[in-house]
Amino acid sequence: MARIIAGVTTSHVPAIGAALDQGRTADPYWAPVFAGYEFARQWIAEQKPDVVVLVYNDHASAFSLELIPTFAIGCAESFAPADEGWGPRPVPVVEGHPALAWHIAQSAILDEFDLTIVNRMDVDHGLTVPLSLLFGQPQRWPCKVIPLAVNVVQYPPPTGNRCWNLGKAIARAVASYDEDLKVMVWGTGGMSHQLQGPRAGLINREFDLAFMDRLVADPEGLAKMPHVDYVREAGSEGIELVMWLLMRGALAPAAREIHRFYHVPASNTAVGHMILENP
Repeated sequence: MARIIAGVTTSHVPAIGAALDQGRTADPYWAPVFAGYEFARQWIAEQKPDVVVLVYNDHASAFSLELIPTFAIGCAESFAPADEGWGPRPVPVVEGHPALAWHIAQSAILDEFDLTIVNRMDVDHGLTVPLSLLFGQPQRWPCKVIPLAVNVVQYPPPTGNRCWNLGKAIARAVASYDEDLKVMVWGTGGMSHQLQGPRAGLINREFDLAFMDRLVADPEGLAKMPHVDYVREAGSEGIELVMWLLMRGALAPAAREIHRFYHVPASNTAVGHMILENP
């Protein structure tokens, strides 16, 4: 039986990927960011997950205003790095796990969650930056990856509660899969940041740290937070944090926090990162 062994959260700032690709990880500005992921890289390498279900949002690479799925699951054999305007990142092609992805799609859809099934999709920094942060710069990613894209760009995005419940549905799907697999669920995006308007540059450390606390101790209550609170407290892009709740919903209530990192700033964004281990 497949089992979810842990959940991981991380920001997916595109400038982090550029710093990696350009060999600037030791720069004074960037060194503290990458140091915060050293524990995770070692811990995940020791756990040796077979599959990562990676929850992220597309940034007009695979989707556009012409087609906006609320939830989309990648069921292909592989996913190429997207060209976001300056060429694809020099990272490995992402290898999917079609059998488990199709099983999750079937299970979740029959569980009354309408997932869009995607059989061809390029993946942008929302997915590749977390892989780089947590796996380094290998010639080949060390495990299979199932992309799960969430619309947090075009109104209306799903509620935190909807994401929380979809996480539970994914947990049920994984538990019903016959193959013996170690699965991790990663929730990416955030933390507080706003990229435009009069509040451009907004970072709310107090909100971010409280969100991390509640993600561990009171996720069900946190899931009820309305959209307006994310925008007011965490900025227009802070709504990405609902994707952390999808990860948390896939874990047991008693999941244990084993690592936390928070750093400001990284390209006008508060960087947050956590590891929660399933009992």
